[in-house]
Formats: sequence, C-alpha cells, structure tokens
Amino acid sequence: MKKIAIATDTNSGLTAEQAKELGIFLLPMSFNVNGKDYVEGRDINYKDFYKLLADSKTTVSTTQPSPGELTTFWDDILKEYDQIVYIPMSSGLSSSCQTAKMLASADYEGRVFVADNHRISVTQYQSAVDAKAMAEAGKDGEEICRTLEADGFDASIYIMVNKLTYLKRGGRVTAAGALIANVMNLKPVLQIQGNKLDAFSKSRGTKTAKKTMIEAMKKDIENRFGDYKDKGKMTLFAVYSDMKLFEVESWISDVKEAFPEFKVESAPLSLSIGCHIGPGSLAIACAKRSE
Repeated sequence: MKKIAIATDTNSGLTAEQAKELGIFLLPMSFNVNGKDYVEGRDINYKDFYKLLADSKTTVSTTQPSPGELTTFWDDILKEYDQIVYIPMSSGLSSSCQTAKMLASADYEGRVFVADNHRISVTQYQSAVDAKAMAEAGKDGEEICRTLEADGFDASIYIMVNKLTYLKRGGRVTAAGALIANVMNLKPVLQIQGNKLDAFSKSRGTKTAKKTMIEAMKKDIENRFGDYKDKGKMTLFAVYSDMKLFEVESWISDVKEAFPEFKVESAPLSLSIGCHIGPGSLAIACAKRSE
C-alpha cells in the first residue's frame, strides 16, 4: 500500500502544533507588513499579527509561496512518502492553487495531487482532516483528491465585519463608506461560497448581525445540506478574529443554542481572512465531511 502524505497551508488556520498532532504537513504562508515579509508561525504569531494590524498606518498584504518554496516543501515530504495530497486555499481566492497544479502536472505527475477544494479557513481545515482519515483508510492520492474536489462546494461561511477600517485599507470600500458605516454601527455580513468573498447584507449592530448569520446558515443547512445533516456528515463552526474571551464564548453559546443538533467546533479565522476584515469579527461556517 502506498504511503500517502496530507499537506495544506496556514490559510486553513492550522498551527504548526495542531498539524504535528494530526500528522498533517503544513506550509506556512507569508505576509508583507509595512514592506517587511513575515512567515506565519515563524516570524509572527496570531497575537503579534493583530497588534501590528491595530496601527492605522499598517499596510498588510498576503503573498503566495514561491515555486521554489513549494517544490522544496514537496521534495522533503517525498523523501518518506510515495504520494502527497496538497490542499491549498480556494482557487477563487488566490492564484496559489493554480500555480501548485501547474508545478504538480509538470514535474510531479502521479506523486503530488493538488486538490482545488474551493475552501478556506475552517472549511479548508476540515478538508485536510478528512483527507488524513481517507489516507489512513487506504485510499490513494488520486482518489482522495477526486473526493475532496467533488465535495468542495459543500461548505458555507458567513462573516460579520466589526469595522470597515480594514476593508478600506485594502481598497474594498471607500473611506467615506467606511466612516459612515462605523458611525452608524453598521455591521456588514460577508459570505464565502467557494470561489470568492462577497457582500451578503448589512445589519445595525452586532446582535442583529449575529441573527442574520444564524438565519442564513439555517437556510443553507435546510436547503443545500439537509441530506448531509440527516446523515451526520456536516460539521458546524463558530469562528472569530482576535476578540475578548467573553465575546467568543457568547458567540459559541449563541451558535450552540441555534443548532442543538450539532456538535459545534470553534476556532479563530485564518490570518489570510483576518488581514482583510480585522479583529473583533465573528463568523459561522459549515462543511460537509468527505469520506
């Protein structure tokens, strides 16, 4: 039986410690902060990242791994494994997936399988965990990749942005629009449905935004994922970005109360999302578990 390695990147929200515990290989992503490059988990951690982000003069951008970094990552793994299933963030949110696919087809045919899984953050994390389980069950790289891609769009994320300040920095909203929204306490709710980050609604205050996200997720589970829910194949997440513990606990409690039939998991949003929306944001996500 072939020895299959599962690999993903830190866009999944996985830390090095978690990845080691799960037996998943993790490629750290890089950020450029005020012109200086930082490697996630090595040069900068979660708390330090948000400290830098709090400075109004801070500019942040994400960068994809270079072809050399990626192939070195794969080559090291292939010293001990026959095949790799590599799960990058959604191709609709970054070009890194397409780059990885090109490299794999050019030089690693039959050895590296890149899953365009259309997921990010906790939903990408779920895919990596599922892939590891499939590898342990004896499936080969091609079969695991095919299953992940078939299930990729069976996921949903809704995100409440606490302040539009960070979207303004990234040019996704005008300065005037951000100012008006912040003064009026408007909480935009965004959605990720596979390929891109889109606007979903605007709510007055956090309480209303929470209700909006919960109702949207209820509709998704009922209308899109009802069969999977009935078969116990859906995972539900209460997610957040850099906020006080009591606020996190309150949100987790709200989600658990709204979805008593689920075992709700919780985790911080990946920094690749956090750099665009900033601290104090909340999200709810679901993902079908691949088998």
